[in-house]
Formats: sequence, structure tokens, C-alpha cells
Amino acid sequence: MAKEREQKDQRKGKQRKRREKDNTWQERVVQIRRVSKVVKGGKKLSFRAIVVVGNEKGQVGVGVGKAGDVINAVRKAVTDGKKHLVTVKINKASSITHVSNGIAGGAKVFMRPAAPGTGVIAGGAVRTVLELAGIKNILAKQQGSNNPLNNARAAVNALEQIRSFSEVAREREIPLEQIYS
Repeated sequence: MAKEREQKDQRKGKQRKRREKDNTWQERVVQIRRVSKVVKGGKKLSFRAIVVVGNEKGQVGVGVGKAGDVINAVRKAVTDGKKHLVTVKINKASSITHVSNGIAGGAKVFMRPAAPGTGVIAGGAVRTVLELAGIKNILAKQQGSNNPLNNARAAVNALEQIRSFSEVAREREIPLEQIYS
């Protein structure tokens, strides 16, 4: 009897940990579109949701989901976003270490590090990606397309390319102090 109770408590503890783990993730819906497909009997309506998922500690992902109703589309998009997570290198000033460019489809995103206190200067889907990644000081510019999905993916692409000073020093096989001087 006591053994069964102990196992039950362990299961509850695991479920609580799983819930706490899921609670660290934030989700923001960037866009919901009603899309229609023409079929033999007429038009079939469905919804497409674009969601950005992040933990504000350097991990962020963009997901897309389609379903017959909005709630299921958002749920699918969140699952897709968690599958496509990217780890971002953030420095002590809550910014990126160097200038970065990202491309996705026709969208281009340019990112530049900013001094502490600047804030997130970006628009649309790029702003959402940067905020959920945990970046507090950055300058970003969208160029080309104004499609929210491509801009969000371009922002993630730009964040993927960022390397820390220690990584660069290791690749060049030089001491870290030489990079700073």
C-alpha cells in the first residue's frame, strides 16, 4: 500500500515538473489567416497560425500550423515552433555580439547590437522573435518582403549565425584576450 502511494506521488511529481517545464515557454501568435481551398463541392475553409515560441533565456522558434479551427491551428503551430528551436548567444548587455543578416524567402533582416538601455528597436514579427529570445537591446531592420512568416524566419536565421567571442577564438586558435584587443 505504501509502495503504491509512493509511486503515485512520484508520478505526480513528474507531472508537476513537466508542467513547470512547459510554463517557462511563452507563445505569441504573430498572424492568423483564413485560407480556402477550392474542391469539387465548393470551398474548404481552414486557418493558418504563425506562432513564435521562446523562453526569454536564449531559445526561440517559429512555427506554423493549419487546422479547421483557430485553437487547433495555434496548438499545431506551438508544437512546430518547439521542434524548430534555435539557441541564441546573448552577451551581458542583453544584446548580440556582432552585426548579423538573415534571409528567408524574399525577406531580409539586418540586426545590429545596441548599448544597454536602447531597447528592442524592430517591427512586426522580428520584434516578437527578439523579445521571446530574451534580447533587450538591439536594432533590427526588415528589408524586402513584409510577409510575417518570412520575416520571423529571417530573424531566426540571423540569430542562428551569431557566434560568441570564445567560439571565434577557439576556431582561430588564438587566446580570447587577443580578440578583445
